[in-house]
Amino acid sequence: MSDLLFSTIDSTSLLIKNKELSPVELTKLSLAQIRKINSTLHAFITVSAEEAIEQAMNLEEEAQHNKHRGPLHGIPIVVKDILQTDGIRTTGGSKVFQDWVPSKDATTVKKLKKAGAIIIGKANLHEFAMGATTENPHYGSTKNPWDLTRIPGGSSGGAAVATATGMAFGAVGTDTAGSIRLPAAMCGTVGFKPTYGLVSRQGCLPFSWSLDHVGPMTRTVKDAAIMLETMRGVDPEDRTTVNRNDSVLYQGLQNLEGKKLGFYEPYMFSGIEENVKSVVQKAFQQLIDLGAEIVPINLPGIEKALDALKTIAQSEVASFHEPLLKKYGDSYGDDLKYRFQFGRKISANDYINAHRTRRQFIKETLKQMEKLDVLIGPTNVQSPFAIGTMLPEQAISNMFTLGKTPLANILGFPSLSVTCGFTTDMLPVGLQLIGKPFADKLVLQIGDYYEKSENWVQELKKNERYLHAIK
Repeated sequence: MSDLLFSTIDSTSLLIKNKELSPVELTKLSLAQIRKINSTLHAFITVSAEEAIEQAMNLEEEAQHNKHRGPLHGIPIVVKDILQTDGIRTTGGSKVFQDWVPSKDATTVKKLKKAGAIIIGKANLHEFAMGATTENPHYGSTKNPWDLTRIPGGSSGGAAVATATGMAFGAVGTDTAGSIRLPAAMCGTVGFKPTYGLVSRQGCLPFSWSLDHVGPMTRTVKDAAIMLETMRGVDPEDRTTVNRNDSVLYQGLQNLEGKKLGFYEPYMFSGIEENVKSVVQKAFQQLIDLGAEIVPINLPGIEKALDALKTIAQSEVASFHEPLLKKYGDSYGDDLKYRFQFGRKISANDYINAHRTRRQFIKETLKQMEKLDVLIGPTNVQSPFAIGTMLPEQAISNMFTLGKTPLANILGFPSLSVTCGFTTDMLPVGLQLIGKPFADKLVLQIGDYYEKSENWVQELKKNERYLHAIK
């Protein structure tokens, strides 16, 4: 296996810019890795090999003429198969759209291609992004590269696995209650959910328009910043986007002196496995050793706010799928059918009150964060469980029991998951940082400084567990 497949976007881009590596050569390496291991891991629904090579050839010609579009020029990226891709089918992980080939790209995909990223394929996901496991009854269940019997997290499980195993250098994921950050944590990679409104959702099949986010999934925090810089920006086709000119690219922090990290233990450590807790506590101590101060705080109304998230999400997703269900109801997976029953029972009064609860909770949380830089806690509080062990009626609560990611979605605040260690079973654990609105750069800076103080990212290259299963 080529070490190049596990290098960073940042360093690989420099090789391409200096003409030491061609986009075609790099793309062929990624495609070879996909051919070698994807049949075992089920990270992709569609591999766009011909399109990727064509893109790579055009970008190589540009490079030969000293035209370099930026740090994503010639870099293979995978897109979660819920975002539209021009000329490449977009299934949403469902049989309902199994033959749909869009005629235009989602805004984020368009921006990445313009920046020189090569779209190497479409990543597997939990059907319509409505679950935390990426157990897909239609396209195969994605497997965790650290233990093939276990889930990789979801719903962006395929994107996380592709990034963790060298099939792609980064990915575009979506996050409604943790669907970028949970699989990133469980696969040992980086996942970033930006501030609501920073990145367009145009061209993304919706789960919940009030809670959905599109964001990058990479192997390092700096690579996430590189992708986010291209992805962000106002979009006339998505009225929730905001016009902000401040870049998310950053200079590395010199230290964490003076940084105050808020920690609400009753929520962040509820339901946590001791094996996971010990890893997170070591990460907390590392942050303190680096100069940060961890400050106990309160988050009044958090339980009501999380209940409001469930009400908003399930109501909005039921509304979107209602016309499809009338025509394709039998084509949906069993866990989704159960979810829709819940969503249909929500009244307009309950939905409106949920939004009121949300607004009040955001207001109260901002008060708690006035003198803080970020909130911290674990991303996942449980290790990934075995594939095939979850009943459909239990699946609706997985995101809330497996991790602490939904908090950042009800807030709409930026949130990063970065690997902070491994359990005794050698399963990754994620550290979560949640910032104030549009403090995305600061969240990335703190995460970057912590990441560089450890060496967890190197474990991805060393992991050979999934290779043993390949015939």
